[in-house]
Amino acid sequence: MDQEKRVLLAFLISIAMLMLWRALFPPPRPPKATAPAPAKATSAQPTAATAMPTPPPKPVPLPVAQGVKTEEIVVEGDLYRVTLSTQGAKVKSWVLKKYFDENEKPLDVVNGPACETLGFPMSIHLDDQALSARLNSAFYVANPPGTALKAPVKVSFTYSDGKVRVEKEFAFGKGYEAHVEASIFDGERYRPLAVAWPGGFGDHSLPIKDAEARSLAVYKAPEEGKPRTMTLTKIKEERLIPGPLELAGSADRFFVGVFLPDSPPDATFRVNVQAWTPPEWKEKEPAKPLEAILASPEQKPLAFRLFVGPKDLDVLRAEKPPLDGLVDFGWFKWFAELLFLPLRYIHDHWIHNWGWAIVILTLLINFAMFPLRLKSIRSAQEMQKVQPLIKSIQEKYKQYKFNDPRKQRMNEEMSKLFKEHNINPLGGCLPMVPQLPILWGFYRLLDLAIELRHAPWALWVRDLSSPDRVHLFGYDFPVLPILLILTTFIVQRMTPMATVDPGQQRMMMIMPIAFGFFFFRLAAGLNLYYVTANIVGIGQQILINRIAPRPSAGLAPAGRQKQPQPSGSGGGGVRNGVL
Repeated sequence: MDQEKRVLLAFLISIAMLMLWRALFPPPRPPKATAPAPAKATSAQPTAATAMPTPPPKPVPLPVAQGVKTEEIVVEGDLYRVTLSTQGAKVKSWVLKKYFDENEKPLDVVNGPACETLGFPMSIHLDDQALSARLNSAFYVANPPGTALKAPVKVSFTYSDGKVRVEKEFAFGKGYEAHVEASIFDGERYRPLAVAWPGGFGDHSLPIKDAEARSLAVYKAPEEGKPRTMTLTKIKEERLIPGPLELAGSADRFFVGVFLPDSPPDATFRVNVQAWTPPEWKEKEPAKPLEAILASPEQKPLAFRLFVGPKDLDVLRAEKPPLDGLVDFGWFKWFAELLFLPLRYIHDHWIHNWGWAIVILTLLINFAMFPLRLKSIRSAQEMQKVQPLIKSIQEKYKQYKFNDPRKQRMNEEMSKLFKEHNINPLGGCLPMVPQLPILWGFYRLLDLAIELRHAPWALWVRDLSSPDRVHLFGYDFPVLPILLILTTFIVQRMTPMATVDPGQQRMMMIMPIAFGFFFFRLAAGLNLYYVTANIVGIGQQILINRIAPRPSAGLAPAGRQKQPQPSGSGGGGVRNGVL
């Protein structure tokens, strides 16, 4: 016990001396920042969940890799010639060697003058615009060295300022497709990035307004059947298309440039209308080239295939996945593609001229449709016979309003009249219905077939894909549209109408002029088709008038005696008009 008391006493004395010492000689106060109150409470019971966070490691300095000047590297393939620049690792030119522009120069789908202001294809887009501008103007190191390379070949570009490293790799093959991979690494992680094709795409030798009218943004999700399109006029502000995306890009009437992402779920597509003032531009509004941007929010390299080529069905079908949906024939796609088979066969095996191939196929189509035309005209002639009776019934009930129950009697009398004379009131129209898909399909085919681009026919027609013009007396005359007006008028005059209503006949007289106005700016191939069809129709109508002569007179209403026809009236009962 004594020992315990001594220990307790010593303990108390030690505490008293310690307290007295601290009172007489207090220790210096620690800085406030080193011991905040919350930190004390937390450190009282340290656990794994409440351990102090480890500060992030500092970015690792990157090896510097920079070029010293601008060099252009030309990659030559059988189908293309691509010019790359070490400044920004961008595409300066992409020439499709099998095709020529309106100035008879090899077609370059890069709009060089616009890109000088708006940026060149394969430029980088980042949220940090200042960094984007610096990376797109920096000098890169190219590998392999050299300024002239033959495909297939890989060309890589590297730039590093010690803080970020940018790499781009282009792999060119034998076809119209290249593989591109771009990445930005800041020493810790890869940054999300986007790659753009600014300045528009396609044949830039066309008048700017014509090119804008045909400019399209295209995109397609993996589960969709065909690509979707947006015309330039419908894009008022930047549009964002979320992923997944199988393809995305831009196109014009005959050519297409699309990104094919390696990872569709990670891809997004932005499309934007830029503003550019060309040299000697006189319009109030600036030109509006389209900008297509492929982006990924993921922190990894952005990899994709890039197809730049013609809207040639054979070429597009050979791609994986097939890209033939980029040729949009519309609702009657199957008819257009089926009609293309005989058109190409005639061109390849019978006569090596697309214009004459159109003429021959038009003849074959019209001969095949002749029975339907004959049936339609005979039905129209039968309707003409009963026109006086129809008019008499209409006069009988004309004082009643359309919702008057007595109007129903008029319909009943009309039906009875048609039944008595064995006439189908739609007989003049129904035989022509099967022709509509063929006519529209042929129209779309001749408008979009790249085979007709710069293809001559004869005489003044040097390009079946453009409007035909003959320069006389200081003016350009549209010969085929003028022939279309004349032949349409002749067909109208020769073809019987199912009605003798003067108002309708006056309207039909205006139709040839309306047709000519509508077709004035359309391609020569389309006008050639319709002019040929009209000429064939004139010949067929002459034959029909011989084998199925027009009726001599219409039937008079009951109680009314027919008036004798004056001499030289040509049978009187038939007025001529359009089928």
